[in-house]
Amino acid sequence: MEFGVFVLVPLQAMHKEWFSSWFDTPYYHILYKNRDYSEASLFIDNITGFLKLKDHAVCWDLCCGKGRHSIYLNSKGYFVEGTDLSLKSIEEAGKSANDTLQFYQHDMRKLFRTNYFDVVFNLFTSFGYFEKREDDLRVFDAVEKALKPGGLFVFDYLNQEYVRKMIVPQDTKTMDGITFSISKRIEQNTIIKDIDFTDKGESFHYEEHVKLFDKAYFENLAKDCRLKIVNTFGNYHLQSFDPESSPRLILVMQKQ
Repeated sequence: MEFGVFVLVPLQAMHKEWFSSWFDTPYYHILYKNRDYSEASLFIDNITGFLKLKDHAVCWDLCCGKGRHSIYLNSKGYFVEGTDLSLKSIEEAGKSANDTLQFYQHDMRKLFRTNYFDVVFNLFTSFGYFEKREDDLRVFDAVEKALKPGGLFVFDYLNQEYVRKMIVPQDTKTMDGITFSISKRIEQNTIIKDIDFTDKGESFHYEEHVKLFDKAYFENLAKDCRLKIVNTFGNYHLQSFDPESSPRLILVMQKQ
């Protein structure tokens, strides 16, 4: 049996959305190549232990990137399917595919499976990219449809109040000989990150946009999609959520 990359969704009409080009450029992966994933592994250990997932639980890693977290979940004995919009990320992730770990290119706003997963993970602020609430609703609806009855949705987002206090307006990073000039600002409840750099004599500019949502926004999305919030945490150690000081807003939702 052969394992690898599966392309599920045509991407026509998506070229105007910032993430559809930036996430697939090699510069995105250069800029973020040294991310510390030890905290991510800690969170996965903590949340899977808290949820007491059954042996061989079937998991969906929604927005899996290059698959690092999918691979880690799989190493814990779970059956995992990872999806991401970036074909280049999925191609890289597909190198680690096996009979219990598969990767697919997929738009998170589209239906993926029906009554299939025990748990869906959307980790480390892999949300908040869309302009319209209807798109956010489509994501939550796709998750609800993909879950088995009683299945769980682990949703890990930034805490907007913490971000507003801690935002760093200017930063510079040099990676692989490329100096990235990064500026951040907040406009209309959206964090906008401008990324400028020069490579081989050519100048480049990219942007990242992430919405600042409060807990009530997600509560309403969950309600509209027949999901019930059963737990709320404020960090990867699963401590209580404090709107003023918690670095994360982590919600565990259950399909009704």
